Amino acid sequence: MGKWKKYNGALIPDYPPHIESEVDLPFLKQEIKYNRAFFARWVSEFDRKDKSDFWYIINDKFLEIEEYSVNTRSKIRRGLKELEVRKICKEEMLEHGYSVYSSAFNRYYTINKPMNNREFINHIEDLDGLWEFWGVFNKEDNLLIGYSQNKVIDNQCYYSTIKFHVDYLKKYSSYVLYYTMNSHYLKERNLSYVNEGTRSILHATNVQSFLIEKFKFRKAYCKVHIQYHPLVRIIVFMLFPFRSLIVKSSNKLMHKIGVVLKQEEYHRSNKNE
Repeated sequence: MGKWKKYNGALIPDYPPHIESEVDLPFLKQEIKYNRAFFARWVSEFDRKDKSDFWYIINDKFLEIEEYSVNTRSKIRRGLKELEVRKICKEEMLEHGYSVYSSAFNRYYTINKPMNNREFINHIEDLDGLWEFWGVFNKEDNLLIGYSQNKVIDNQCYYSTIKFHVDYLKKYSSYVLYYTMNSHYLKERNLSYVNEGTRSILHATNVQSFLIEKFKFRKAYCKVHIQYHPLVRIIVFMLFPFRSLIVKSSNKLMHKIGVVLKQEEYHRSNKNE
């Protein structure tokens, strides 16, 4: 059984989704209680042929700039005229990353509370040597206007956290960052795939649609599995029939519960196959 980590109150595997690891349920139940987690979640049958309600957004084929649509390659080229994308060290992230983070957090609705500056610094400092950082810089003043935190492990790269300063989005910072990173990981280093993460449940986002449409990412379908803390299991089963109403609630606590119930819906769809 592989390593697990706690994230947003849940235990999730600390290894890529293409690695199938046998789950020891008795041990996992103990870990859920020990870590005071609400549940553990993992996937199986990664990148299966049949569609499912749960997926990862991945790219396993690098495209040269000429292979993109006229609109996309125009924006990449225009962006590269004004912006520079390069790897940065942890010290640069610690010094300049928070201003980008705080600006980006105001762009979308999320029930997560943003980190303050000290929490951000602690988070970055805790990342081990598997993590790589990329920065997008405005050429005019060498200002950091975007960044990505990537974890490279088992011949794949996880684009874990990507943030852009809202004042510079019109310079196509997102286009140049994704193009440059895809080129580095898929072409230069020949990794199997880059991974943007699972389908979004926690907050509304159009990032995944953007990546599929503009950069030819695709859905890698899989089955999602959940093991609950005993008390959480009771609550989930009691509230599941009311999930459609709960997930629409503007109350933060109710919305979080709604997210868990929606995830349970994806889990139950496995059993209908």
